[in-house]
Amino acid sequence: MSKASKLTLLGTSLFALGTVVFVHYQQKAEQQAMHQGVIRDMEQQRLKRERQADFDMQRALEAEYKKDQSVRDTTAEMDPALSKRGGLNVPVAR
Repeated sequence: MSKASKLTLLGTSLFALGTVVFVHYQQKAEQQAMHQGVIRDMEQQRLKRERQADFDMQRALEAEYKKDQSVRDTTAEMDPALSKRGGLNVPVAR
């Protein structure tokens, strides 16, 4: 073989080897990124379950408090003159 053909063979072999190595490392990096996405999703689901449990507990406490206390709407008792002037809405003494 001539020197030019040997160099061509060497160059193409190195290029092929480099391509294989690059693709291998790229696939590993993508696999790790996908795995991190799964871990992140699991963490988000855990947080969502915790928040839902907290919300349910707060709703149960609210229902219990409403059962024990009388709650009335005070917005109907606000003085309309104060709200027109931009003052504070204070319940009207009756």
